[in-house]
Amino acid sequence: MKQFLYSLIFIFCLYQTIFSSGCKSDERPPNILFIAVDDLRPELGCYGVDVIQTPNMDRLARTGILFKNHFVQVPTCGPSRHALLTGMRPNSREGLSNYITSVTLANRKEEERPETFIHHLRRNNYYTVGIGKISHSADGLVYSYTEQPSQKRELPYSWDELIFDEGKWGTGWNAFFGYASGENRQSLAKKVKPYESGDVKDNGYPDGLTAQLAIQKLHELKNRDRPFFLGVGFFKPHLPFNAPKKYWDLYDRNEIPISAVSDLPENVHHSSLHESGEFNQYKLTDEKASLSGSISDEYARKLKHAYYASVSYTDAQIGKLLNALTELELEDDTIVVMWGDHGWHLGDHRVWGKHTLFDVSLKSALTLRVPGIGKNGSEIDQIVETVDIYPTLMELCGIAMPYVADGKSLVQSFDDPKLNKGDVAYSYFRNGISMRTDRYRITRYFREEEPTVELYDHRTDPYESKNIAESEPGLVEQLLGELQKGNTGLYN
Repeated sequence: MKQFLYSLIFIFCLYQTIFSSGCKSDERPPNILFIAVDDLRPELGCYGVDVIQTPNMDRLARTGILFKNHFVQVPTCGPSRHALLTGMRPNSREGLSNYITSVTLANRKEEERPETFIHHLRRNNYYTVGIGKISHSADGLVYSYTEQPSQKRELPYSWDELIFDEGKWGTGWNAFFGYASGENRQSLAKKVKPYESGDVKDNGYPDGLTAQLAIQKLHELKNRDRPFFLGVGFFKPHLPFNAPKKYWDLYDRNEIPISAVSDLPENVHHSSLHESGEFNQYKLTDEKASLSGSISDEYARKLKHAYYASVSYTDAQIGKLLNALTELELEDDTIVVMWGDHGWHLGDHRVWGKHTLFDVSLKSALTLRVPGIGKNGSEIDQIVETVDIYPTLMELCGIAMPYVADGKSLVQSFDDPKLNKGDVAYSYFRNGISMRTDRYRITRYFREEEPTVELYDHRTDPYESKNIAESEPGLVEQLLGELQKGNTGLYN
C-alpha cells in the first residue's frame, strides 16, 4: 500500500512540474534565440532615450518584456558572461577575471553538473549553435589576442556547433578589434583611433557577417526535429567604436548631449574609478581621458556619436535576425533574449570605459520575448540580475534546474511585477561588493583608501554624484547587513 501511495505522489509531482512550467509534455519546447551585445548600456529608445536610433531593439521591447532595472554581476566581459552562463555569482578573485571561463571550464572533464545553461539545454534535447561572442572569447576558442586560434573551446560541452565568419580579419580576435581595411588594433600596434566611420556596407565589419551567418543557420535549424538554442554574440558597441558611415549619418552631433555627470562624484576616492586605460591604449585618440580633468565637450560628443553609430549598426543586425524569424515562421515558436553584458561610462564621472561599481557600468539592457504569453509589451521596474536568466529560461522551457543557482526565475513576475519588489542585485569588482535596491546603491570596498563605504540615493541623485554614507550611519548599517548576504566568499 505504501509503495502505491509513493507512486501516486511521484506521478502527481511529475504532473505539477510539467504543467506548471508553461510547456506541456506533448508540446515541442520553444526554440531560443539568445542575442548578446557587448558593452551595451541601456541608452536606447525603449529606455526613454530619444536621440539614439534603435528601432529594432525598440520593436523587440514593444513585443516583449523590457526589464528597466537589470544589473550585471561583474562590470567586465568575461566574468559577467560566466555569471550568465552558470547562474552563479563570483566566489573567488579568479571569478573577476576575463579568463574565468577558460580557466575553470575549458579543461574540465564533463561532470554531472552542466558547465552552462546551454550545456543543460543540450542534454535536454536542444540543438545548440554558437556564433560570435557568447563566452569571453570572440569566437568561443581559447587563444590570446595575437595568437592563431586553437581548437580548444571555452565551453567544451555546450555546443553542437560553434561557428564564426572571421572574414578579411583572419581570426576572431582580429575581427573583434577590426577596422574596415582588414587591419586590426593588434596588427597596427594600437596606433589607431578608438573610432572609425567606414565607407563600407554592413558586411564590411564583423557584426554584419555574424548576422548573415546566423540567418543562414536559422534556415537550417527550422527543419530540425529538435528545438534549438542559437546564441549570437555581436561585438559592437565595444571599442573601437567602428561602424559603417550610414549609421554615423543618422545623427546630428550637435544634438547629442554629453554626460549629465561629467565631474568626479563627491566624497569618493579615486580608486573607486579608473584612468580609462582600455580607452587610452588607442594611441591616436584625439585626447587622453583622465580623472584629473574632463576631455573637451567637442571630443566627448564625437566619441558619443561613435558609440551611438555602433549601437545603431548592431541594432540593424538584430533587426535582420528578427525579420528572419518572421519570414521563416519561427516567431511564434522562439523565445528571444537580448542581453547587454554590462554598461559603459561615456564620460560619466570622467571615465571612458566599464570596470566600476557605479550604476552606469553595472546597469545593462535586457529584453525577453516569450511566445504565447499575454505580458509581452510590458515593462518590469523591479531589480533583476543577470544570474536570474538561467533559471528563467529553464522554467520557460519546462526543464528542471540541475542545481540551486544564485539567481531565481522571473517567470511569475511576468504576471505580477510587484512579486520581485524588494529584491536586490549584487555586483563585484575593484576590491568591492555593491548592492542595488530599488532606491539605493551601497558599495563596500575592502581596501585601505577611505572612504570604504559609498551610498547613493537614486531618488534624489540618480547619477550617483554624491556619496552620502557619512551622513546616514543608521541607513548604512542596515544596508551593510543586507549587502553582507552577497559576500560569496570573495572577501573576508
